[in-house]
Parts: sequence; structure tokens; C-alpha cells
Amino acid sequence: MKTRSASLLAAAALFIPYQPSFAADLGQPAVQAAAQDKADGAADAAPAKPAQPASTSRAGDDYHGEILVTAPGLARLDILAGTSVMSGTELQRNLGAGTLGDVLAKVPGVSSTSFAPGVSRPVLRGLTGERVRVLTDGIGSIDAASTSADHAVTIDPLLTDRIEVLRGPAVLLYGSQAIGGAVNVIGKRIPPRVPDEAVHVDAMAAVDTAADRREIGSSVDVPLASNVAFHVDGSWRKSGDVQVPGYVASKTLRSELLAGADQLEEDGFAEEADEVRATANLRGKVPNSQTETTSLGTGIAFFSGDSNLGVSFGYFDTNYGAPEKPGIPDPLDTEAEEEAPVTIGMKQYRVDLRGVLDLGDGFFDKLQTRWGWSDYTHTEFEGTETGTRFDVTGIEGRLELVQSQRGGWGGSLGAQYSHQDFEAIGEEAFVPPSKTDSFALFTVQEFDLAPFELEAGGRYERTDIDVASLNETRGFDTFSGALGLSYNITPGLRIGINGSRAERAPSVQELFADGPHVATQQYEVGNVDLTKEGAWGLEGYVRGNVGGATLSFSVYQNWFDGFIFLSEAGTEEDGLPVYEFLQQDAKHFGLEGEISAPLYQTDGFKLLADLRGDYVRATLADGSPVPRIPPLSLKGALEAQVGAFDARAEVEWYDKQDRLAPLETPTDSFAFTNLSLAWHPLTGSDNLTLMLQADNIFDVEGRRHASFTKDFIPLTGRNFRLSMKASF
Repeated sequence: MKTRSASLLAAAALFIPYQPSFAADLGQPAVQAAAQDKADGAADAAPAKPAQPASTSRAGDDYHGEILVTAPGLARLDILAGTSVMSGTELQRNLGAGTLGDVLAKVPGVSSTSFAPGVSRPVLRGLTGERVRVLTDGIGSIDAASTSADHAVTIDPLLTDRIEVLRGPAVLLYGSQAIGGAVNVIGKRIPPRVPDEAVHVDAMAAVDTAADRREIGSSVDVPLASNVAFHVDGSWRKSGDVQVPGYVASKTLRSELLAGADQLEEDGFAEEADEVRATANLRGKVPNSQTETTSLGTGIAFFSGDSNLGVSFGYFDTNYGAPEKPGIPDPLDTEAEEEAPVTIGMKQYRVDLRGVLDLGDGFFDKLQTRWGWSDYTHTEFEGTETGTRFDVTGIEGRLELVQSQRGGWGGSLGAQYSHQDFEAIGEEAFVPPSKTDSFALFTVQEFDLAPFELEAGGRYERTDIDVASLNETRGFDTFSGALGLSYNITPGLRIGINGSRAERAPSVQELFADGPHVATQQYEVGNVDLTKEGAWGLEGYVRGNVGGATLSFSVYQNWFDGFIFLSEAGTEEDGLPVYEFLQQDAKHFGLEGEISAPLYQTDGFKLLADLRGDYVRATLADGSPVPRIPPLSLKGALEAQVGAFDARAEVEWYDKQDRLAPLETPTDSFAFTNLSLAWHPLTGSDNLTLMLQADNIFDVEGRRHASFTKDFIPLTGRNFRLSMKASF
């Protein structure tokens, strides 16, 4: 029987919109750190997690260890969406990359925009920007990160418990922007449970050599009462200019610069020619690639039986350089001014609310609601002068009813609302002020027909865009749906097939952009005639465990109608290359997979192996390749666990990409070799991990093809990193 306090809390929760976790939305189990039972309330807040590769299976990497908790009404792991989770020692090993996209770049099917050391978004299955949703505990980041490749995501991975990458049709339930997939960053800013200890502390600190990076972060959780938890956290990171192997400019760009210098000298401009040659011959370090980030937050949560209510506040502040693409000056242009280095300052204030109401034993098990509100400012500085400022105020909310599991049938249904007020101010405000509102209804239903399982999902979304300065309004109705069928070959191993139809409304930038953007050094032109983008999708997969091995393999094909892409026009405006948003049909084909297995094991010793790979081929209807598609990549690793030590050696290989869109430049193949040694000094516990890493030990030059800046910002060279992660 419910207590009076539980009823009061439940009534309060009704008035607070809740963003359900990935687990609840997609019909997947929730992984809960230190969850004891459903009464902790944590299962309501924790997202889905698949079985982890053998190389990351060492127990105790997270809060108090992990157990698997099945979300109410939903019994299977991942029917409609392939899920990868990075946590524990694996997350610590990859945090040296700093930005979210680079942290996840080793996950199958994931690449990175690698715009600059201070900013990088994930690329999922060759798609990014408006097609990939980046979420904080299930709610959108509510910033301007998807507007341009130089806009950082307002999430600091340093304070992250784990990061989920979801690919496949079920992700569409998170909105039309998730047509390519979603990345969900999980923290404890709204406490998921009441700590068992009087004080619980998590801490992370690291230093490295390639960028003189120094970083530290910590969080503290305390019980204020038997049913009240309080949280506070903070982090700081600072780095200098990044060291790189060889020349900063690519072979293609360097050849252009040297040819231009020769022409300048031939025309009698020796001084200008020398300056261009100096730029072409720059090596060893990327100028203006420094970063500094501060993040602060606090939260409180109240628990009563299976109901809970929580709120948090967060502050994010980052400053980073945007390196300039070198060019050939016009010595006859007497009005040309020397351009100052471009830096970007970004701030966000954010409030989040979470509520869960236990509904008892009726048809619906619980009501969940979540809000996120954000006030965001992004300012581009040219030297000490303020250039363009981007302001975003937004709110996103979600309400969901989770069904009780009855006779093999379960599911959920809900509604979602978001509002975003966007404004760009300055001479280079290439996107007009706008207001965007969207409302959606969604459902996911699961049917256990052992040994088969059927899952279906659908979403209707209405998006309205108002651009008052241009007297323009656009409205789009989009419908998305998915149907998945899986078969259990053996316990723990299944095969399946998914079919989907996805639709996405074009963004404000894609429709109305018109102007120079100094940070990306592009003149962007939108297209007001763009229609909604749609895609039919088909995916087959096998996932699960065979013996001691964990495997996941997918093959997929998407048929886009009205695919929207940014293409170089081959002309210049205001001294910048013009990029236009175009639209035509396209096909995306891809493969991705990984297998992790123990090779040898005795008392006190274990040898593990990882193999991962992915490939995407994307072609427009006219036969030309889609721009900036990552090449084939393969990754392999061996890890030895001996007592308190984990020693790991891995190789990342990326093929060349010479399948190019018009005016696109190629990238060469490269391979990075990385070594790491983790020490868990506390006997019987992994609550303290010291890690020494040597990344790219052969100092190999590498450039990501998905990056707009690949020709003048190579990846980091040889880097030594020392980090410490503690949880007490």
C-alpha cells in the first residue's frame, strides 16, 4: 500500500514534464549503477546498456558496480536499436580526446567532425549535424551545436558516468533530428538514488604532453535524509596549442600554397611569397588550437517508494581557438586587413527536472516526465573584437506512460514538446533570428512471441519555423515508424531484421542561411525551397554472446528522398568559398561490427581481444558521392589483465578516402598505435584506477575525412597521458 508521502510526491510529479530514459522509451532494459531494487527509483533514470565487450568487463568500474535492471513492461535489450556504451576504464582511456566526438571515435559506426581540438561532434553512420541528436540524460543539449561544425556541444565528458550511442530506427522516437542516431551522455547531476554512504566522492584528473592538457573534475553525493539525495560537481580543463606530426597543411593544400608563393614571387611580391611559404612549411604545432573549459552543477532528488522527483542546475563555460585556413593573399588589395585569430567563447545555464509517478498495478505501470531548459550564448571573437554572437533559449519536455507487462505485451506511449528561440547578432550573422516549435506523439510496443520477438514504434511530429525578419513561416508534418522482428538462435544470441520510415524537417540554417561565417571560413547559402527529408531503411543484425565472446554485427541500407547536404559551389563571396544547401535523393549502405573474446585465461591472468570495424558508402541520385563520408576503418586490440594491472595495445587503421564529391579533397590512409597500462591499487576493488597511456606512439599523421578542416588541422601526434579516476 502506498504511503501518504508517496501520494503527495506522486501528485507533485504529475505537474513536472519528464524525459524518460532511453531504456523506457525504446523498450530496452536499464542499467543502473548501484541499484538495489526498483524502490531505489534508479531504474527510472538509467538508460539502456548492452552486454559489454570482454575488454571492458572488469567489475567495479562504475559507481558501485553494475547490475542489470529490466525496465517495466520491456524485457529485451535492443530490438529496434543497436546500442554501444562507453563507461568505466574504457571511458577513462578515451577521455584524453577531450571533445565528445573524438571520445567516441573508436566506437563502430562512429567518426568525428574533428573541426578543432576544442570542438568535435559525433558522426554516426556517415551522418551528423541535424541528423544526430546529442542528449543529456535523455533531453536535448539545447544549444547551437548542430548549427555549424565549429559550435561545440555544451557537455563535458569529464563528468560523465557513461555515454550511449544508439543507431537504428528506434532512435527516431527521440525526434526527427535522430534520423542518423543519437548520443546520450549520462551523469548523476539529478541523483539517481540515495547514496549508501554518508558521503560519496567521484574524481577524475589527468595531464598530457601533446597539448600540455591539465584537467580535473569531481562530484560529491550525500544523503540529506533517508529519501533525499544531494549532488554537486565541478570540472576544469585547459590545454595549449596541439602538437602534430609533420606539416600542419595537407599535401594538397601545401602544394596549392607553394604554387601560389611561386606565382607571387614571379609577379614581384617577394615578401608576400615568403609569408605564404612560411605558412605552407609550418609544422609541429597547430596555431590557435588552445582550449579552456569550466563546468559546475548541483542537483537534489526526493524518493518515495517507486516515485521520485529531482531538479538540477548546470553551468558550462568554454573558450577555444578556431584555427584559420591558410590562403594566398591578393597583394593588390590595398583595403585588405590582416585577420586576427578567431576564438570562440561559449556559456550555457541549464535547469533540468525529473519526475516519476508510480501508478500501481493497473494497465500503466508509471508516469514519467522530464524538462530541460537552457540559456545559451556563443560568441565569435576576431582578436579582441566581438564578431558574431549566437543566442539560444530553449525548453524541451516529455511525458510518457509506461505500460505494465501483460501476457508478453508491453510498451509505452507519450508526447514531447520543444521550443527554441534562436538569434544571431553581428555582421556575419549568417542565420536569421527564428523561433522553432515542435510537438510530437510517439509509441513503442513489444510483443514476446518466443522464440520470436516483435517490436513496433511510431512518431508523429509537427514542426513550425517562424522567421519574422524575413516574413517567412514554414510548417512540416513528419511521420516516422519502425518494425523489428528478432529470433533467439540460442540463449543470449539472436538475429533480427528492422524496417523503418523516417522523416525530418529541414532546419532554419538549411532553409535560410545567407552570409559569411568567419569561424568556418565559408559563405553559407540556404534554400527556402527545401522540402522535408525522408528515408526508408532496412537493417539486419546478429547480437549477443557465443561462448565467452560478445559480438554485434549489422548491415543496413537507407534510401533517402530529398537528402539535404552542404556542397561547395566553386565560387567565392566576400573572399570566402560559397557552400550551398542542396537536396536530392541518395542511398546509404553500411556495415559495422565488433567482437570481443577471451583468448586465454588462468588463475590471475586473462588475455582478451577486440576487433571492430565499419564502412559506409553514400551516393547521391546523380551518381556523385555524398560529401565528407568517413572511409573504411578497422580497429584491433589485445588486453592482458594480470592481478591489479590491465595492459592494452591497440591499432586503429583508417583507409584512404578518394571517393570524392565535386571540389572535395582526398585523405590518405593512416594507422595509430596506442598503448595503455591501468593499475587498480586497492585490493579487491577498482574504485581507484591510475592509467598511463601512449597514444599514436609512432607519431603518424592522420586526418578525418568527415572534417571540414582536415586540410589544415591534422589529428594529434604522439601523446603521453597520465590519469586518475577514483570513486569512494
